[in-house]
Amino acid sequence: MKIKIFYFARLKETLKFSSEDLELADDAFANTLTLLKLKAYLANRNETWQQMLMGKLKVRGAINHELVDDNATIVDGDEVAFFPPVTGG
Repeated sequence: MKIKIFYFARLKETLKFSSEDLELADDAFANTLTLLKLKAYLANRNETWQQMLMGKLKVRGAINHELVDDNATIVDGDEVAFFPPVTGG
């Protein structure tokens, strides 16, 4: 499975990534990859990733330009975007 991931705002600055192409074994997630499983997978990279994606920061996600919740399913070829909540004033 190949997906493209985009990181925005504070995530981009802290993780030092704006985007990446990620190739995952087809059986890596028992044939169902969700946004939450992807966050957990990426969070295993190191403590910074853990804090940003699975910590207190409520990271939002989108799949193919559509906001989704953490239970949304990701399939081969999808574009996934992560961004922190935005506050206005």
